[in-house]
Amino acid sequence: MQQDDNQESLILDSVERFLAQEVKPHAQRLEHDDIYPTEIVEKMKEMGLFGCLIAPEYGGLGLSTVTYAKIIERISTVWMSVAGIINSHLIMAMCLQRNGTDDQKAFWLPKFATGELRGGIALTEPDCGTDLQAIRTGAKLAGDHYVVNGTKMWISNGIEGNCFALLVKTDPTTSPRHLGMSLLIAQKGEGFSVSRKLEKLGYKGIDSAELVFNDYKVAKDRLIGGIEGKGLQMILNGLELGRINVAARGVGLAQAALDESVRYSQTRKTFGKPICEHQAIQLKLGDMATRTEAARLLTITAAQAYDGGRRCDMEAGMAKLFATEAAVENSLEAMRIHGGYGYSKEYIVERLYRDAPLLVIGEGTNEMQRIIIAKQLIERHPA
Repeated sequence: MQQDDNQESLILDSVERFLAQEVKPHAQRLEHDDIYPTEIVEKMKEMGLFGCLIAPEYGGLGLSTVTYAKIIERISTVWMSVAGIINSHLIMAMCLQRNGTDDQKAFWLPKFATGELRGGIALTEPDCGTDLQAIRTGAKLAGDHYVVNGTKMWISNGIEGNCFALLVKTDPTTSPRHLGMSLLIAQKGEGFSVSRKLEKLGYKGIDSAELVFNDYKVAKDRLIGGIEGKGLQMILNGLELGRINVAARGVGLAQAALDESVRYSQTRKTFGKPICEHQAIQLKLGDMATRTEAARLLTITAAQAYDGGRRCDMEAGMAKLFATEAAVENSLEAMRIHGGYGYSKEYIVERLYRDAPLLVIGEGTNEMQRIIIAKQLIERHPA
């Protein structure tokens, strides 16, 4: 569903008021103490943000991916972790909305939209990240349910979430390997435990966890789409949305670094004048602004392709690659512009510098994005 400019402006104004009133005053304290933002999440539920991409017929807002990307950008200028709480949840929801049976969509999506059921995607394992076909978590059919055994690692919303799209091997012997992979809707229950919270350099506040499945039973009717062997295809489609989200986070973080630098450079003086009047600082600001705007345009292009229902792994990969590298570069330049203050926990520049590196490795490393882009170029432009 596409919004006109006026509708989009109203939505974004509402998000910015929420960020100014509910997030910005608390972000520094919650982030540095690594405290889950429970009250912020409850407010996000009230605003319908957990259902922003879910169709109105299932109780969602039905926003376009373009508008969603703009929301994520704005959230990330204030506190990137909050954007991550939405991302994993919506990948799960979109996997179901695009691939689920009518009964599955009617039952689950309204609960996802309100945030009654909230969670994410359980893909990565201790010995498996980028190569998802190498997962070992298995699901054996036993009558009317699957029995799942295995471990998942680095799962966002793993502790506070209660429902996950779980990637499993339903046939570990088939070749090619992806034909033996399926996607299950897994609610927390007996046999499904959180073994530990994973401590991180940045991206604090949001919970990242190791999940353990020990003879965990999942009803057969929770196999997304009702067909085995389609799981990897479903999740890769969902990761296109995830990469757009991560790109938008990169734009937001790059913008925050630029905003802080522009502001500080006008108040900090050296040699009798504001440092923004020194050519060395002007060169940095010019590059930072250009990187941010280029990243924003790439992200919108990818979001438009996703809205059009087109395959957009190349567009999403380009946006993710460029925007996240822009975030890393801008965060470092912001620290240099701030000097010693940029290294202090009193300023948010220090947080931006810690958050940015996650973006270049999350949702598929940037090295993998370059390979995807190159392969798509060859496929789309045969000699």
